[in-house]
Amino acid sequence: MPRLLLDCEKMKYANTGLYEFCKQLGYALLKNKAANEEMVFYMPKHLQGFFGEAGTYIRKNSLHKYWMPDFKTDVWHTTFQSTRYIPQAGKTPMVLTIHDLNCIHEKQAPAKVKAILKSVQKNIDRADHVVTISQFVMNDVKTHLNLENKATSVVYNGGHLEAFPDFDAPAYRPAKPFLFSLGGVNAKKNFHVLPALLVGNDYELIIAGPIFDEQYKQQIWMKAQEHGVADRVKIPGAISYPDKYWYLRHCEGFLFPSIAEGFGIPVIEAMTMGKPCFLSTKTSLPEVGGPLSYYFQDFEPDNMQEVFRNGMLDYQQKHPADAIKAYAARFSYDNMAKGYLEIYRSLY
Repeated sequence: MPRLLLDCEKMKYANTGLYEFCKQLGYALLKNKAANEEMVFYMPKHLQGFFGEAGTYIRKNSLHKYWMPDFKTDVWHTTFQSTRYIPQAGKTPMVLTIHDLNCIHEKQAPAKVKAILKSVQKNIDRADHVVTISQFVMNDVKTHLNLENKATSVVYNGGHLEAFPDFDAPAYRPAKPFLFSLGGVNAKKNFHVLPALLVGNDYELIIAGPIFDEQYKQQIWMKAQEHGVADRVKIPGAISYPDKYWYLRHCEGFLFPSIAEGFGIPVIEAMTMGKPCFLSTKTSLPEVGGPLSYYFQDFEPDNMQEVFRNGMLDYQQKHPADAIKAYAARFSYDNMAKGYLEIYRSLY
């Protein structure tokens, strides 16, 4: 029986993209694997048994960064590009998922960029098959790293939104029609440009997600005050899955002006609800948002307001919600799992 290991070590950080990636991929692999394939999950102590009795579990140990035992697996899927938790060379075929090279697009310090790229290159050198989550990321990898004729694939993330149709008790209930944005609150998400969109209308704006940078949160507030809309901007921090569903279901539009994304799962989640999405043109977002989204060509307030007004008018006139939902359905976790299973089977 082939033993397929999924590295879920990064699930120690809840409310992050990597947590959601591992969680959804794990469940989808269990659903789509063959009867003779065994799923093995490498997980932190407090998450042992997370995927139920259908999986086998190996407990993460910090010493494994220095020496990984041979767990007799047939494929090892490394889900974080810079991890130090990898199988010994020559022991187990390894699949490596690279989510982004955002350090380049965030224009981080050259020494930091060099160190990050070095760690990713080390894992590429160990891998038997390299996967990226968008064609944009694959192009980045080919430009900045050495794939050495490795087997490569692009496997798009899924973006199915967990539904809570009977839920109607969000932690904060907007008093007015509202716009919604979702993601970890830090500079790369570029949330501070959004309060300008409230000028000249009566919308509220909710920016939800874990606060990774308190100073950047204050920058958002300063912009809201500058535009005279601070009373209509809410930054609640991390929210529950039912709250996320409620906000995406009831918002008038979804805003995602990020400047550095490997994929952008929140965009697909919003499109699952048929919502108009207003995105930046940076990195992978045009690839993911496709032709049914609206794009900020720059972040000048007047230009953003024009894109937003025209986009909302276009949405109201064309009623594209069903087409948006159909587009989002292509990015399913089942399709993602099937893509990875095909790669696993090529290695055992």
